Amino acid sequence: LCHGKEAPLKKMKTGDWIIYYSPKVQLNESTPYQKFTALGRVVDDHIFQFDMGNDFIPFRRKIDFMECRETFIHPLISQLSFIKDKKYWGYSFRFGHLQISEDDFKVIKEEMTEMKED
Repeated sequence: LCHGKEAPLKKMKTGDWIIYYSPKVQLNESTPYQKFTALGRVVDDHIFQFDMGNDFIPFRRKIDFMECRETFIHPLISQLSFIKDKKYWGYSFRFGHLQISEDDFKVIKEEMTEMKED
């Protein structure tokens, strides 16, 4: 979440939901991915640091992740109210952490957890 910054994690509380959006396949690559990739719920109020190696020690929170399927954002853009400009939809993610409405959450969660044959 925001490359391990502490501030966004402090805004969350126990019971809050989190949806991860992955714009690229890997951090330092340009290959687009553009999918919602994980869905979970905040377990407690404890924020901690975790040594990932190579002098990278990001802040983390314990999340109870649900089983879900990765979901392309493109079919959902027209339904999501937090995306104000549908043409430049990626702009909505520029800060890396944002709160969305319950309705938007339900649209994404339903798509990620609905059982469909791929």
